[in-house]
Amino acid sequence: MKYNHLFSSIKIRGLELKNRVVFPAMGTKMATEDKYVTDQVIDYHVARVVGGCGLNFTEVCSVYSKAAPKHFLAISEDKYIPGLKKLADAIHEAGGKAGVQLWLGGFAVASDPAAMIIVPSDTPIKGTDHVIKGADLDTIQEAVEAYGAAAKRAVEAGYDTLEFHAGHNYVPHSFLSPFFNRRTDEYGGSFENRARFALECIRAIRSNIPEDMPLFMRIDAHDDYLDGGLTIEEVIEFCKLAKEAGVDVVDVSRGNFSSAAIKYEVPPIDLPRGFNVENAARIRKETGLITVAVGRINEPALAEQILTEDKADMVVIGRGQLADPDFCNKALNGDDESIVRCIGCNQGCYDGFVAQDVPYITCMRNPALGREQEYALVKTTTPKKVLIAGGGVAGLEAAITLKRRGHHPVVCEAAEQLGGQFVLAGAAPRKEEMKEAAIWMGEQANREGVEIRLSTPITTELIEKEAPQDVIIAIGAAPMKLRIPGADLPHVTNSHDVLAGNVSLKGKVVIIGGGLVGLEVAEYLEGKAEEITVVEMLDQVGKDLGDLRKISVMENIYHAGVQTVTNAKCTEILTNAVVVEEEGHTESIPCDYVVVAIGAKARSFEGIAAYCSEQGIAYHVIGDAIRARRALNATTEAAAIGRAI
Repeated sequence: MKYNHLFSSIKIRGLELKNRVVFPAMGTKMATEDKYVTDQVIDYHVARVVGGCGLNFTEVCSVYSKAAPKHFLAISEDKYIPGLKKLADAIHEAGGKAGVQLWLGGFAVASDPAAMIIVPSDTPIKGTDHVIKGADLDTIQEAVEAYGAAAKRAVEAGYDTLEFHAGHNYVPHSFLSPFFNRRTDEYGGSFENRARFALECIRAIRSNIPEDMPLFMRIDAHDDYLDGGLTIEEVIEFCKLAKEAGVDVVDVSRGNFSSAAIKYEVPPIDLPRGFNVENAARIRKETGLITVAVGRINEPALAEQILTEDKADMVVIGRGQLADPDFCNKALNGDDESIVRCIGCNQGCYDGFVAQDVPYITCMRNPALGREQEYALVKTTTPKKVLIAGGGVAGLEAAITLKRRGHHPVVCEAAEQLGGQFVLAGAAPRKEEMKEAAIWMGEQANREGVEIRLSTPITTELIEKEAPQDVIIAIGAAPMKLRIPGADLPHVTNSHDVLAGNVSLKGKVVIIGGGLVGLEVAEYLEGKAEEITVVEMLDQVGKDLGDLRKISVMENIYHAGVQTVTNAKCTEILTNAVVVEEEGHTESIPCDYVVVAIGAKARSFEGIAAYCSEQGIAYHVIGDAIRARRALNATTEAAAIGRAI
């Protein structure tokens, strides 16, 4: 398919871009503790430029020293100019265009206790007696001047454009929104007063950059989950004022981190592709601004459709380019089928970002993210035959990597199809893209010439016959069995059989286990069963879910009328009820069927391991065969072993 609109040029003031694709500012944790650019940041951006992206924005870049958190880029002092220039130069040398996102984070800087939290009004901290005082006039003035000084530094560092972040309840948005801004001075109250701070910042930026340099602005289409927050009509009015003040392009996002609306900032698989496009189209029509659409635009056909239908002038493809840095070149060259598509799992890009023990973001679909130089594929000089037991995402990732390096991988899958539990996961509501990704991996392995054998369980006899130099054990995990009286009754089944469609349930269903899989079974059964109850031993359900997926799943569980019982231990299953101990007393929950969803346990491979050891064959264990975890762990381990052999 040809994407004529997506890969047409666009000129904004003096900046000409070769296509309509923007790689947006996304937090990476790749900056140094003291906020400098690293080679890792440079490699990360250059990979996307080489991959064909039209415009790259740095991640959120702090403009005000007092409010600049550690491990985020900063442009708040002259000392940051050389590193930022090195990044801009690298982007230019690779054939791209570079922009800096100017950022003042508000509560988002709280990860660094030393950083000043700037809010428009006094804000109590929930669960404490502490109150964050609203910014005084001196701080407001300093912040405005900081934006202007930061813009000047960006020009000196050689950037082509800037973006003013006025969304996601960062400081400019917080001043603009009546939900956050309860001031009574010239910066609060009326719409004109609430818009004052952001407009002063825009003018400060504009007065410090050349006339022919375009200025982008990121905004929220409206406030979600905030009573009395911004309406889209107010946002449109603000955009008109921003245009007069010097903004050329509006990037229409959505969401805030003060409510469940954070799910719109890094939208999980639960939200539909392009969910925010119509808001962008309306803002574009009513303001006349060049407009960028954003929100799970993860395939070129969707991006082309948005532009063809005149709903936006450009599109943000962020996580789509995390998953595949060559996204643009592949689409341009008509090689759509080889694009590794983001599926909105959020495991590496968001869950990894907020996790304290994860050094930087990564991607379940692209383990090379953040390791672009280190993980560049190197052809082997000693090709080996590698037998891979298991054709799930771990086995397939390893196989594709090995094949590209010049080895001869042979995938042996016991089932009749590839994809493993990822195909099963795709049976849950809103997760079809996971199934598609698993199927795609199998198809890609076939396209690249990987030898695949279905209905072929790994055995010592097979290993002896094939005589591989290495064996990779990626046989995954199987559902754990419940060991209580009644667990073997005929009306008791497990989560895998339900999601695979092997059993049909109706009436009253009790699901034992309230983790991710148990909740997905509950959603799957909506409309099939009359009454669904989830029983969980822990103090809450969904503890193994990432933050943003959990918001979406729990909302759907609530609307579906699923009952949840926590702090409850199942002690017995009867023919018509499940007996649980809950807070010191015993209760029977009536049911017609019981689904066990208490987790999975690694399948046994002791015989294979022993044989390999006896024969001197190197063997490697990856994914759920080690222990049941997330798909991110599986592909990470597979990518590592695929490069190590």
